[in-house]
Amino acid sequence: MKTNDNAFGVEKAEDSSGFLLWQVTTLWQREIRAILAPLDLTHAQFVLLANLLWLSQHQESVTQIDISQHSKVDPMTTSTVLRTLQTKGLIVRREHATDTRAKAVALTEAGQQLTKQAVAVVEQFDLAFFSKLGNGIKAFNRQLHQLIMPDTTT
Repeated sequence: MKTNDNAFGVEKAEDSSGFLLWQVTTLWQREIRAILAPLDLTHAQFVLLANLLWLSQHQESVTQIDISQHSKVDPMTTSTVLRTLQTKGLIVRREHATDTRAKAVALTEAGQQLTKQAVAVVEQFDLAFFSKLGNGIKAFNRQLHQLIMPDTTT
């Protein structure tokens, strides 16, 4: 049933940035889940492992808060996922050397190997998925970064 009562601020659904972002994210995540399944990793597990590997290569000690802030995953979810990764033997959590309230997180040898393997397949998929953007990929990434960064003008 078609109605003239338009509740939307756009003429076509394709004019909605949020709707387009939702569609792209859904397609991308579906494929990510499929390529991570053989590695027995969920997308959230991969994201936190990859962030831990990245941060470990750039700083001396990594905490749960570091991982949460860097990945933009809320602290409670980060804690829950890290607990699962610890149970799987992919990470260890220890008392932080200087902050008694914090937990230092590190990859185990198995965790490091699996994370590197997962990063390789995800990066390969990303190259193929985003190749449609051609030379516009750097501009696209800059625009995404603008959306991620907090607005400091207010």
